[in-house]
Amino acid sequence: MTRYRVSAAIALIAGLLLTYFVWSTQADPTSSYRFKLGLDLAGGTELVYKADMSQTPSGEQGDALSALQGVIERRVNLFGVAEPLVQTERASTLSGITEDRLIVDLPGVTNIKAAVAALGETPTLEFRLAAPASAGQATSTASFVSTGLTGRYLASAALQFGSGATAGLAAPQVILNFDSEGAKLFEKITKENVGKQLAIFLDGQPISAPVIQEAIPGGQATITGQFTATEARDLVRNLNFGALPVPIILQSSSAVGPTLGAAAISAGVIAGIIGFAIVALFMIAWYRLPGVIAALALAEYLAFMLAVIKVIPVTLTASGIAGLIISVGMAVDANVLIFERTKEELRGGKTPREAVHIGFSRAWPAIRDGHFTMIISGVILFWLGTSIVQGFALVFVLGVLASFISAVSLSRVFLLAIVPEHKEGPWSFLMGSGAHNS
Repeated sequence: MTRYRVSAAIALIAGLLLTYFVWSTQADPTSSYRFKLGLDLAGGTELVYKADMSQTPSGEQGDALSALQGVIERRVNLFGVAEPLVQTERASTLSGITEDRLIVDLPGVTNIKAAVAALGETPTLEFRLAAPASAGQATSTASFVSTGLTGRYLASAALQFGSGATAGLAAPQVILNFDSEGAKLFEKITKENVGKQLAIFLDGQPISAPVIQEAIPGGQATITGQFTATEARDLVRNLNFGALPVPIILQSSSAVGPTLGAAAISAGVIAGIIGFAIVALFMIAWYRLPGVIAALALAEYLAFMLAVIKVIPVTLTASGIAGLIISVGMAVDANVLIFERTKEELRGGKTPREAVHIGFSRAWPAIRDGHFTMIISGVILFWLGTSIVQGFALVFVLGVLASFISAVSLSRVFLLAIVPEHKEGPWSFLMGSGAHNS
């Protein structure tokens, strides 16, 4: 019994420390461990863009969408929006057409126009080869052929001034530096097309069409278009913010006010407190001492879960709060199985400590199988669900995993730390349940 009492004391101290951590970090506005609130709780703006994949080969669309997400994340971060969330999804329209979408959540930004302005217009950069001109057609008016080299491969852009053609003025030039993959592709294109024009398109418009003189290794290209120094500087800034690998079209926008978000938080907290109180009172009224132990283990479970959400950190949404509340019910369900098995052993004449040992061992297979199936369901929801469903599924799966600690470990340690070897005096009542003693 001494071993269990020491373990119970350690568990209680750990629970108190976790509770203090959750409270102190939330009370400190400068703490990095404050709850990360999602758009529906913190308020903000959500922008949904459609990615135009019409000119992207099917085999490259997945990579292009990932590159697009990275570019938008970099651009949003450069504008200093707190805790932005950029996600991609593939959805089917009512007409059965599959669309690739980009979902941008900007917590704290409730002005949609300001949000769109913060995201800004990002240029679509593309290199095209001049196709052979037909008879009687000037080369300069011939169509261009895509090379596959786009802003997706751009690492950085810089501004420099070269010798000008008029009165010795320095002409602005934009230097493009490609990543390793883009450098290889650029060298291959220039090597195989010496003497041809390689036009540079920005947002679908040609801005420069230099003739390839030789193969260009090293992954660096120079744009000497007809633009002023100010235009060149703006171009460099936009390219460094991120040249889009594919065009995007704003499909919808919505804003959540901070008042609505605060109301959602308040409702979730009140629901959690009421739910916990009702469950705890029921467990105590029906299972008496084991019910008190279950309520204590449940409180430690909540402290542990909240600490995990802070440390990971998990972005907490209204659906995530719902997942946390439901997982509390799952933890209690495991305790019910254990206590019912213990009650059966007590009625069979076993001593309290022996009944607790056997009750836990008999309930374990059902608890294990039930939790395993819930984890499978949560993983499937997270894998196939939208962002709202994923928030629920993530917290739910974490809660189910944590309930093993609460139900199987904590409850067992606390019970064995205080339950005597023999059922004497008040222990007959304390170990009973419902309207009956054991």
